[in-house]
Amino acid sequence: MRLWFKVVMVAAMTLAILVALAMVRGVIDERQARRAEAVASVVAGFGGAQVLAGPVLVVPYVEEVEEDVRDAAGILHKVTRTRERQWTFFPETLLVDGALAPDTRRRGLHQVRVYQWSGSLRARFDARIPDEVGRVRRIGRPWLAHGIADVRGLRELPVFTLDGKALPLVQGLGHADGPGLHARLAAPRAGQRLAFATALALELRGTESFAMLPVARSNDLRLQSSWRHPKFEGLSPQHDIGADGFRARWQVAALATGAQREYRHAPDVARHAGGADGAQTSAVRVALIDPVNAYLQAERATKYGVLFVVLTFVGFFMFELLRQLPIHPVQYALVGLAIALFFLLLVSLGEHIAFGWAYLVAASACIGLIGFYLSAVLRGVLRGVGFAAMLALLYAALYGLLVSEDNALVLGAGLLFAILAAIMVLTRKVDWYALSGRGA
Repeated sequence: MRLWFKVVMVAAMTLAILVALAMVRGVIDERQARRAEAVASVVAGFGGAQVLAGPVLVVPYVEEVEEDVRDAAGILHKVTRTRERQWTFFPETLLVDGALAPDTRRRGLHQVRVYQWSGSLRARFDARIPDEVGRVRRIGRPWLAHGIADVRGLRELPVFTLDGKALPLVQGLGHADGPGLHARLAAPRAGQRLAFATALALELRGTESFAMLPVARSNDLRLQSSWRHPKFEGLSPQHDIGADGFRARWQVAALATGAQREYRHAPDVARHAGGADGAQTSAVRVALIDPVNAYLQAERATKYGVLFVVLTFVGFFMFELLRQLPIHPVQYALVGLAIALFFLLLVSLGEHIAFGWAYLVAASACIGLIGFYLSAVLRGVLRGVGFAAMLALLYAALYGLLVSEDNALVLGAGLLFAILAAIMVLTRKVDWYALSGRGA
């Protein structure tokens, strides 16, 4: 078999192995979809990703407006109509302080991270109803709105006070103010000053992430938890992460965020729960992430699958070239399939044991199988063991890339450079013209 024909055959088999790797990635996508279903199941009974916003003072009023209306003859007439509108006032200061108690819920093979937030929201208002109300006919009873993304997460009846006096709470008063808790106040007069302090104590359950919307002129948001792997999104907090968990604090001025504008545009705070539809929000968010996500790591590993196959085939080719050992294309294909099977083993084992152990077991099984097989193919136990050792180094390098995501590029580039240098050194004296004229 001539050299060029062998190269074509190996290239074709490489493409076939890539199809197998693509099928493995399809399995990973399917398992991730199953996990998403497990999360949705937990959310239905426990509460979803939570967002706290408020309190916000909403004052409804009814105004008269003149509109031009055409009658049946096409003649314009001015008609006076009434329209319901509202003024929205944000607090001067807002202090949110609480603790997240993390936990897990299992759905089949999947563990879903949940939490219970216990804390309080304290706000101070100093608002004034406009003096010149123009065509305003009536000012209605205002309400204080506390936005909560998913009210299913409320554990007990919250306690709300205004200037130290308890006020009853009800659920959302309408679509215009979104889900949450509301408290009615007495109707004010035109030009009246509304200055008071509020406090809300509650316990709230949620799933995987917790966020707060800094709607006040001056915001002090504090959060602590025993979870050791938080992921902060949005504005960066002052934080301390240790073996006992984390503490975080956001001190934010209204001028530094678009929270008030966002709230006016969309009072439904559920859209801030996870940046729905890719929306960028001003909410500060903490996600209770899994530091080693088996599906994510396996997906990243499959991206290096083509590198594994190519480097293994290059190693075979080097044995053929330097040791004059003919290797059949079927033997190339079997070893390539064993490498593809490693990634499937990694996914399946990662659902039951820790990712590091899953990687070790899957890599050991595949390396042992290939080493045993190549002892016969390469006509020598030492050669099979040597090739298996080379694969072990390659798997170890891949694991280093997976656990060092921030340094993956430099580590990967260095690995490729070292491999290319080794190939160039070993083949620097090969007469390629002579090899192309005879069998490989």
